[in-house]
Amino acid sequence: MQLRLEKPIVFFDLETTGVAVGSDHIVEICLHKVNPDQTTETQTRRVRPCDAKGRTVHIPEVTTAIHGIADADVAGERSFAEQADEIAAFIGDADLAGYNSNRFDVPMLVEEFLRAGRTFDVAGRRLVDVQNIFHKMEQRTLKAAYRFYCGKSLENAHSADADTLATCEVLMAQLDRYADAEYAAPDGTVSKPVVNDIEALSRFSVLNPWADLCGHIAFDKNHCEVFNFGKYKGMTLESVFAKEPAYYDWMMKADFPLSTKQVLTSVWNRMRDHKLEQLRMHFGSSR
Repeated sequence: MQLRLEKPIVFFDLETTGVAVGSDHIVEICLHKVNPDQTTETQTRRVRPCDAKGRTVHIPEVTTAIHGIADADVAGERSFAEQADEIAAFIGDADLAGYNSNRFDVPMLVEEFLRAGRTFDVAGRRLVDVQNIFHKMEQRTLKAAYRFYCGKSLENAHSADADTLATCEVLMAQLDRYADAEYAAPDGTVSKPVVNDIEALSRFSVLNPWADLCGHIAFDKNHCEVFNFGKYKGMTLESVFAKEPAYYDWMMKADFPLSTKQVLTSVWNRMRDHKLEQLRMHFGSSR
């Protein structure tokens, strides 16, 4: 099928230093333009992330593990500001499309243009978010899952008993449906993970290995607790608390979930105990 177009549309995707639009930066951008005559043009650009003073911004290791782009890969590339005119010229007045683009890619692109001193107006562009179409057409509610897997309508949805029993039925149906289905993980490994084993199902059910329940604290590749938000995003809790102990006090007094505060306290106490052990060893050896 061909797209019926009145003007070009650019499909695009960004790889970035993180997911905070206000503080993270683009490290790679792919632009695929489809013209009304169905001809296409594609550009992929690496971008050296820079702060307001033109200094190179570090790509956190936890982010590199996701998209594979490290500091060395962009060290010789031009900054976004240095490429902004070329990117804007390629996009022109085209409409924009992407996957989760309305929530992330479009705001991030506009942010980078503004940092570069350019206005990138989206008011006159039509924005197509393929993910939103997917989620609206293939709803991920329990009611939709019950119909998809069990072939039945869920009566009395949102009552605890009906929802609970339906959830149990859906899992049984998933075990039948995916008994021999293969799953390709992001690292390329292929497995058949939907098996009648609760431990295996539990592992497969985890989307992100958060240290807390709400995703404020994550684990890095060394299984160390790292901040997943704010100015210290990607930094270990231990390094931040060692440098700025008041940050721990602020978080404990702020409106964070108690489950998050439990993780903070666990790390804080671990650091305290380690320091006390070092002091005991020091004074014990000096006798």
